[in-house]
Amino acid sequence: MSEELSDIGLIGLAVMGQNLALNIADHGFRISVFNRTTSKTDKFVAENPDTPGGLLGTDSLNAFAASLKRPRKIIILVQAGGATDAVIESLLPHLDKDDIIIDGGNAKWTDTIRRESDLCQRGLRFVGSGVSGGEEGARFGPSLMPGGDISAWRELEPIWTAIAAKVDSETGKPLEGAKPGHPVAGGFSCAAYIGPNGAGHYVKMVHNGIEYGDMQMICEAYDLMQRLLGMTPPEMGKVFSQWNDGLLDSFLIEITADILKQDDPAGTGPFVDVVMDTAGQKGTGKWTSVNALDMGVPAPTVAEAVFARCLSAVKQERIEAETVLAPPEQSFDIDKETFVEAIRDALYCSKICSYAQGFQLMREAQNEYDWKLNFGEIAQIWRGGCIIRAAFLQKITEAYARDPQLANLLLDPYFRDAIASAQANWRKVVSTAVQSGVPTPTFSSALAYYDGYRCGRLPQNLLQAQRDYFGAHTYERVDKERGRRFHLDWPDSERPEIEI
Repeated sequence: MSEELSDIGLIGLAVMGQNLALNIADHGFRISVFNRTTSKTDKFVAENPDTPGGLLGTDSLNAFAASLKRPRKIIILVQAGGATDAVIESLLPHLDKDDIIIDGGNAKWTDTIRRESDLCQRGLRFVGSGVSGGEEGARFGPSLMPGGDISAWRELEPIWTAIAAKVDSETGKPLEGAKPGHPVAGGFSCAAYIGPNGAGHYVKMVHNGIEYGDMQMICEAYDLMQRLLGMTPPEMGKVFSQWNDGLLDSFLIEITADILKQDDPAGTGPFVDVVMDTAGQKGTGKWTSVNALDMGVPAPTVAEAVFARCLSAVKQERIEAETVLAPPEQSFDIDKETFVEAIRDALYCSKICSYAQGFQLMREAQNEYDWKLNFGEIAQIWRGGCIIRAAFLQKITEAYARDPQLANLLLDPYFRDAIASAQANWRKVVSTAVQSGVPTPTFSSALAYYDGYRCGRLPQNLLQAQRDYFGAHTYERVDKERGRRFHLDWPDSERPEIEI
């Protein structure tokens, strides 16, 4: 074994682990790697002999720990949950005070809070870092969202900022062709300290929830074009390519265009037509929705995106239901070009509302967990490397630069005016979809959220009266100061109102 010590170590050589290790080594950092299957470690190192920093394979945790500079920095990239806890526990006998463990998996933020607290008591430091961008991002530049011990972040920062995606400081556009190990003139790195304990993994969870919404909205746009306009996948692919040159410029729009233009390798026609309409999920979208419910924050669009995946899973039931449940008996004479523009506007307006919900959720979480989140910076580091990277995010950064205390993105002048100019088309698309029997759960829920948020008086006055009637839950009065509670002794309306 070489006498030279490594700058950092990584445990877990599945595809994400291998790609992140190569990214680190390509940027001039020496990295030790360990996998419980030694043959996998040996094969990986043998296949990558010439990285600038160098890869060092180890066959035991003792050898792995001994190969690292102090304080040790160790990335764990294994399955979230019990597997992560098991790896941490197995590492403890080999670590010294102030060593740093970095969890780069999709951990639940509450697990990260627990782990950070436990390791702190043992004299160790812990970073829970969101890593977004999939396999390609891990290899060539992800978006990185670290949270945890601030001193640990300072130790990790040179590596994380070097390997992250790079974005132009003025335009917010990803910078291509950056040389490993060299700073990018006029650019910034898509890695930033998010906050204490579980903040990094929490923000990554919200990122994934927003991702669920983005993907479902795109699917609804595709579905409307094929069902109502009779467009073929190649035709729709051209539309998405055009959209990618405008306001909707994003990674997900770009790959959607590629998918729709792709032929089936088996020669049956468009590839998308042979893909089964049942979608999987790994739980982060559900975590986002459950957390929104727990904290009382309205995030219906993300929730509807999760439910859409759940509905897709009952394929056989849907096939049977199609034969017995009647569709609406309506037909429309729709101008294709005009309606495609309307779908684009509906997609953009719905996207604004979905992101508004996500940022509102993070705003409440910082109060719940005593964090101080920089929302403009969060939007900025999502501009490159991650799955939801989009030109749109630059507008969010600018919104928080104008008003760091912005309560909701819908109140920013840019987003307010964008929806004002496009909402007629948005409403046209949703109403046409409803009358035609085409499901648009995220378009519709986003519109309902917008209409609810802009409404100064909602019908929940009746709801609260109902609660007081059957459960004596009390109510407030519009003609009294907030916080004073009253109860009417139902059902005898002759009895006086009581202040509680």
